[in-house]
Amino acid sequence: MTSPIEALVQQLDGDDDASYAARVQLVDIGRDATLTITDGLPTLGSFGQLTAIEVFEEAADPRCGPALIALLGSDDPTVREWAAMALASLEIDGAVEPLRRAYRACLERTTPPDWSEPVGIRWALTELGARSPVVPPLTARLRATAADDAPGWPSAHFAEIINDLADHAQVILYSQFWRVDAGRTYGISGTGLDWELDWTAPWEHLVEESRAWSLLEASAAPAGDNILVAPTWIDRTDLCPER
Repeated sequence: MTSPIEALVQQLDGDDDASYAARVQLVDIGRDATLTITDGLPTLGSFGQLTAIEVFEEAADPRCGPALIALLGSDDPTVREWAAMALASLEIDGAVEPLRRAYRACLERTTPPDWSEPVGIRWALTELGARSPVVPPLTARLRATAADDAPGWPSAHFAEIINDLADHAQVILYSQFWRVDAGRTYGISGTGLDWELDWTAPWEHLVEESRAWSLLEASAAPAGDNILVAPTWIDRTDLCPER
């Protein structure tokens, strides 16, 4: 006989209303639902698995760790990305090596480094202390002028940051913009400028190409004392991680 919790797990794959209702109930049940959810994961589609990951994060139960690690092998890149980020946010023991393997698998699939899956896995490795982004001294110093909890740098220094990163052989992937208003931070639209790098090109070419595009973006970026910019960048070692 199907238990009430098992029935809720199967509803995670339902339509939006049914899935949301099941999610709410499973979050309310909390850790008592964790093992039943992990047992039911293989029977769920991608949508249900993504919703299950949300429940795991809400419950904050480390017993979901093996299930999240298993999801790193999913055929769905979004499931892999969400599982990676959940492993970091829940600080799951033993997650680093599986995350490294998942990142190497991204590279072997030639997934562009600026796509959301590798970005998410790099974030997870960084959060777990297994990856140290290169932050040049000037970039680090300029960030210190912003509020401690600000998600970026003052936009007035955008061009300086771009050149500092490029001068230290970093490739800028994209940038996000934020507005600070009355102590609250809001995401705002950037320039709409979009570029694609040829990841088969030499690293030095990638550095200069990303510098040129980013400086073009800086010339048209939102500006103001309350505007922050948060560039995302990678080092050469992010394309050749340790085995």
